[in-house]
Amino acid sequence: MTVVPPAAGEPRRPLGPLNPGDAWVIADTGEKYWGRFGAAGLLAYDPSRGVLLQHRVAWSHFGGTWGLPGGALHEGESAIRGAVREAQEEAGVPDGSVRPRFTSVLDLDIWSYTTVVADVVEPFEPVISDPESVALAWVPVDEIDALPLHPGFGESWPLLRSLLDVRPVLVIDAANVVGSVPDGWWKDRAAAAGRLRDRLAGLAAPADDLGLDATTWFPQVSLVVEGQARSLADDDEIVVVRADAGGDDAIVDEAVRLTSLGRAVTVVTSDRALQSRAEAAGARILSARALLNTIGR
Repeated sequence: MTVVPPAAGEPRRPLGPLNPGDAWVIADTGEKYWGRFGAAGLLAYDPSRGVLLQHRVAWSHFGGTWGLPGGALHEGESAIRGAVREAQEEAGVPDGSVRPRFTSVLDLDIWSYTTVVADVVEPFEPVISDPESVALAWVPVDEIDALPLHPGFGESWPLLRSLLDVRPVLVIDAANVVGSVPDGWWKDRAAAAGRLRDRLAGLAAPADDLGLDATTWFPQVSLVVEGQARSLADDDEIVVVRADAGGDDAIVDEAVRLTSLGRAVTVVTSDRALQSRAEAAGARILSARALLNTIGR
């Protein structure tokens, strides 16, 4: 592997000093990839308008093709932060306008590219804000294949498209998860449920845990509480479901409701009887231990 800066005379973005990540990674076979620390792109999806695509200027790598706003990561920068930053620089994507749903990683050992698929939560109009774009457009999903696509995006698009309608949700048996760790939760059940709720914010779940493709998902969370924990306050990110009677019944009802809406439901519990009921309702199962391993005990 060789890392080289842009060639003399090659256009650079007029966005301040050259970042150390802005360099080509060249494989032993001669292929070159942009981004010393890897690269990332944002697939912003709005069901009513489609996917935000960038028509690349002729002088850029694979110029003249359509692809995702994105570029080289900075050293130590996460793929999500880098993808959003690049989309802001190239397409004027406003802060808070998208929410990540999943990531998909192409890992070539010497270089990696992460596609961050995000739902538009605040509609916006893109703005060409650097010289790398000829045009920016919301392209309906069914029309994307007709465009001359960037080779990397074109290769990944069939899988990404198949996942656009997949919206996973975790239905969590709060009492079972909290009760699996002997940390004094019985002294204040509402506070223990609150600590779990706070740790679930921004949950990144491995695809294997949800039985899905791609790499990492950011599922919706329905936290089912019962008894004294019903006093748990609502949260902007976590849906708090308060069981009127038995917690198990409320969990199954929530799984049935979400499954009927086409959601990919995973019930989190280690209660075997509840697991059987949840599976009969069409949900996958994740143990309390597996969840705690993901969020950290």
